[in-house]
Amino acid sequence: MGDQEDDDPGVRLEGSGRQVVVHVGGELDIDRAPMLIAALHAAIPQAHGPAEIVVDVTELSFCDSAGLNALIHARRTASERGHHISLRNPQPQLRRLLRLTGAENLFPITNTST
Repeated sequence: MGDQEDDDPGVRLEGSGRQVVVHVGGELDIDRAPMLIAALHAAIPQAHGPAEIVVDVTELSFCDSAGLNALIHARRTASERGHHISLRNPQPQLRRLLRLTGAENLFPITNTST
């Protein structure tokens, strides 16, 4: 079982107008993917609301196939409801995972300094 330290950034939501930002940090693996799934489904409105969901992965140090699957599933759900998901500041490990799996074209990527 994975230990989660107090300084682990985990997953948190932040809303501002027509955009919701889901901050994801630490390691996103099979043990922690359910947290991301829950956060993304909370961010995906059923009817009206923010059209854009930004997944800020600036503090994400590792992502495995379970984390990627959570992102892809959320993208499909958001798309079905007329919304879109983008990734902010993916680190090299996540960029490589996206590239190797062919998922890099599924998510618009923005690089910003916060």
